[in-house]
Amino acid sequence: MNDLQTLRAALAVEEPHQDVVDRSRHRLQNRIRGGRVSRRRTGRLIAGAGLTVAAAAVAIAVMPAAPVDGPAAVRTISGQEVLLVAATAAERSPEGSGTYWHVKVTVAHGVAASSEYEYWIKPDGQSWMRGAKTGGKVTPLKAHSANPFSLVAVDLTLEQLRTLPTAPDALKAWIAEALERSDARTSAGEFTASDREQAGFQSLISLVSTLPATPEVRATAFRAIAGYPGVENLGTVPGGLGLSLPNGERLVVDPATGRVNRTSVFVTMDGAVAKVADPAGATINAEWTDTLPA
Repeated sequence: MNDLQTLRAALAVEEPHQDVVDRSRHRLQNRIRGGRVSRRRTGRLIAGAGLTVAAAAVAIAVMPAAPVDGPAAVRTISGQEVLLVAATAAERSPEGSGTYWHVKVTVAHGVAASSEYEYWIKPDGQSWMRGAKTGGKVTPLKAHSANPFSLVAVDLTLEQLRTLPTAPDALKAWIAEALERSDARTSAGEFTASDREQAGFQSLISLVSTLPATPEVRATAFRAIAGYPGVENLGTVPGGLGLSLPNGERLVVDPATGRVNRTSVFVTMDGAVAKVADPAGATINAEWTDTLPA
């Protein structure tokens, strides 16, 4: 069985028993990965599979809808299916470790210009940032936060983040309840039910893109996002597969590794939502590190 046949079998249109679906997705990931996981979180050849990350993304984006010896029909894999494959990859990815949680966001402004927003957070609440406001220098923030990691309008400790529910409905319910209890306000003052719903969705995006969630929680967030209607696969783009999400948000996901490489929306250190005008979104790099630049 070749790679395209494996992908088609793993993501069949029929709805088999969930155990069969899970086993198929595991076989798919093993085929893509060649049974091994690269410890580097950036682009590398996937050992043993003979596929680069980009080739794997193409294979998932478009594959035969009919048997190999049948008509040459082509079926585009849905956005939901892309997210479910990414969820399995995220679940199997190494968690990583380090002294600081480091997030770097690069936003393009036209062809030649860009701006960077970068921060480092220690689990005890110490934090540093670098960006336009700091003149490009790494600057420690004066105040330590007891809850240094932010969903939209919900601040968490690392331990709270690591122990979030690992079932999609339970995770969504936890976030919704936390938002209900929060003192968040919009620019208009009132934080409506619609605002909370959007904040809940954006919180899921944060869990798969910029927060140090466990592999299980990240996988759960991917599956929760896949459960929303209107998720569309935009095809192969730099960094993976482009996805159009509800409320106009976009992600670029590498389904072979479960990484989000670009996003049109992210949450800053203080829990504020930043939206990117460029349809391609901002480049995201988030990982644990032991290095704090001078």
